[in-house]
Amino acid sequence: MGIILLYAATGCRSTKNLQTAISKKDTTVIKIPLIVKDSSFNKIPALEVLNALNKNKIAFKTFSSKARVQYEDHNGKQPDFNAFIRLKKDSVLWISISSTFLGIEAFRLYITPDTLILLNKLDKSVEYHPFSYIESFAHIPMNFTLLQNILIGNPVYVGDSIVSYRQTENHILIGTVGAYFKNLITLSAGTNHLERIKLDDVDLNQNRTAALLYDNYEKNAGFDFATSREINVSEKSKVDVSIDFKQYEFNKELSFPFAIPRNYKTK
Repeated sequence: MGIILLYAATGCRSTKNLQTAISKKDTTVIKIPLIVKDSSFNKIPALEVLNALNKNKIAFKTFSSKARVQYEDHNGKQPDFNAFIRLKKDSVLWISISSTFLGIEAFRLYITPDTLILLNKLDKSVEYHPFSYIESFAHIPMNFTLLQNILIGNPVYVGDSIVSYRQTENHILIGTVGAYFKNLITLSAGTNHLERIKLDDVDLNQNRTAALLYDNYEKNAGFDFATSREINVSEKSKVDVSIDFKQYEFNKELSFPFAIPRNYKTK
């Protein structure tokens, strides 16, 4: 999610396309692997925690929020901006981006499972891209389901093979391996809140790592929602994104206005 905001705020500069594409399935669905009797650790506690985490995913119909976004790339810390977000599950993600200083809307995005449309109000232009274009700057495999789960705070890239489990007084750490990433999941021991997802590429020829951090949980509409997020992605360059949700609501009626003025040029 933060990478999309970065994409718009930096004027849509893209990098080379990733060679891999993620499958259409929801990768947050946990497949229960076979318990190997001579395994070096007991997988049953890990299975129980992962299944509980899966059952506690935020099941929503719509989501809206105002968020303050900070990011830093190889050029240093960039100006903060505000993002107004509206999401209809599995259907539409609408984002309006404005500067925190002037409060003027600079960009508006309309994203569906197939398409990304960017309205650039600064230079009066519009861009049309397939959804797969997001992978060219996100540096990680992506589909619409993954994107909305990152936004909502549901677990992502949970592999179907459990390779490690450790519990301390304050944390539970579970290692999994999937088609794309080795994933080290950190949960709070008391609440089972998702605290950190650490991703390392399975393919040694790729040099991708990413970390997603979740903090400052609040209960809203029966959901535990992390109001503070950090997304750190490294490939050839490093991008750090911080998102603070200032206002947010679940399951309210939403509209998604996206009129394109006739005088806008198509890029």
